[in-house]
Amino acid sequence: MIRTLTGQNSFILQQELQRIISEFVAEYTDMGLERLDGEEAEYDRIRESLESLPFLASKKLVVLRRPGVNKQFVENAERLLSDLPEMVDVVIVEPKLDKRLSYFKFLKKVTDFKEFNELESHLLVRWTVDYVKEQSGELSTTDATMLISRIGVNQQLLSNELAKLLLYNSKITKETILLLTDQTPQSSIFDLLDAALGGKTKRAIELYEEQRQQKVEPIQIIALLAWQLHALAIIKTAGDRDPATIAREAKLNPFVVRKSMGIAGRLTLTELKQLVHNVHLLDVRLKSESIDTDEAMLELIVSIGEI
Repeated sequence: MIRTLTGQNSFILQQELQRIISEFVAEYTDMGLERLDGEEAEYDRIRESLESLPFLASKKLVVLRRPGVNKQFVENAERLLSDLPEMVDVVIVEPKLDKRLSYFKFLKKVTDFKEFNELESHLLVRWTVDYVKEQSGELSTTDATMLISRIGVNQQLLSNELAKLLLYNSKITKETILLLTDQTPQSSIFDLLDAALGGKTKRAIELYEEQRQQKVEPIQIIALLAWQLHALAIIKTAGDRDPATIAREAKLNPFVVRKSMGIAGRLTLTELKQLVHNVHLLDVRLKSESIDTDEAMLELIVSIGEI
């Protein structure tokens, strides 16, 4: 059997990979397990692993991580994977695949192809609540939503933070979330933009200063602002498309889309263009002129509130 695991949701992808490996080792022992990284292994080593019979085991499982970076493998993938010995199973792990390439089309057609995408916002909240429950903990839907807004949509990061919170107290509350977790720069910049556009300039400045205290540089903050405006522009010009469709077509996380729709609804397209223009101008200045970066950033924040 040949399996392909792909997609942006690395947490679920790794869980599936571990399940496959664990089941194989339980039945055939780890004597038949081989792992190869496409960035390190030569093509001949990959070919040898796929073509050779298992040693001291009745079956072999070859796990190939990102073999697509090896040009020779891609060119010979169809032949190699079509002539596998019956005692050899393969798992191909390709987190990112270009759907325009014949390599993707071949894997999609011939292998047991599984794509793991980021969860929709409501499903991510549900997963977070259920995950805590499985660990004999307690977390409300409201607090789960707040946690995701605070640290982002990466499930691996969420699971790490949940483990820390559960170790502190099996009942996770808003208070413990604020006490034990740090807001990611991306989430903070969203809140900064939301506050500035809502006329809460003082709060926006406080959020900026918090980022600077956490050693986030102005150039990074500008980049995050630009990314947020990019998402807003996509949403603003999406017409009557629903959030799920926007996320799928634009390759944005569904949670990010839903979270950003409130801001997008408050801005006209003209105002959004002006924001993009202002951020772009400051980005150019930061990279080409010797200026007081913090002062320039604070001026930008004030100007956002005046749009």
